[in-house]
Amino acid sequence: MAERSTDATLSDPPPTSAAKTPRTERGRKTLRAILDAAAVEFGEKGFHDGSISGITQRAGVALGSFYTYFDSKDEVFRALVRDMSAQVRDHVGPHVLAAADELAAEKAGLKTFLEFVRQHKEIYRIIDESEFVDQESYRQHYETSVQRIDARLKAGAARGEVRADVNEVHAWAIMGMNVFLGLRYGVWDENTPTEDVAAIANDMLRRGLAPD
Repeated sequence: MAERSTDATLSDPPPTSAAKTPRTERGRKTLRAILDAAAVEFGEKGFHDGSISGITQRAGVALGSFYTYFDSKDEVFRALVRDMSAQVRDHVGPHVLAAADELAAEKAGLKTFLEFVRQHKEIYRIIDESEFVDQESYRQHYETSVQRIDARLKAGAARGEVRADVNEVHAWAIMGMNVFLGLRYGVWDENTPTEDVAAIANDMLRRGLAPD
């Protein structure tokens, strides 16, 4: 029997170049503070109105500390997109892996994604702006996510849990559904229980992806 696939099989690149990757715990904490501050800065003001000085003030670090890891506002924005993609993967991945089968995994993935979005609403503005700031980062965010879904679906098909003909189109359809459900029930509305949203969406998947 094929083994359950995990999201860890496809990893995102590190947020900075190898030459700038922090080598100490203090350095890692500083980098984390800068990225977290950048998320708030760009989430509130957008890329064009956000500034390096705004990021360093929010992070409580010197301007020189910023340039230890990033050369420009564009570079920290690109790193932030990769970092947020990795955060989603790391938050959702364990719940997906713990699910009993592939369809249950997709339900768990959507539920935990909605919960993540409610805590990090800025992700939508940042990812949307990346389409115009850095097209490569924008595409990479969605393509790597689809690759993980596609790998899960195909592994599920090999185990007889979903229809045998699943392919990339099915993965993109699930991604599109999750993105807009995240916008509606993560960013715009926090009152609808995430379990209810995930259950309704999963019922659609079960009807459409059930094995013959």
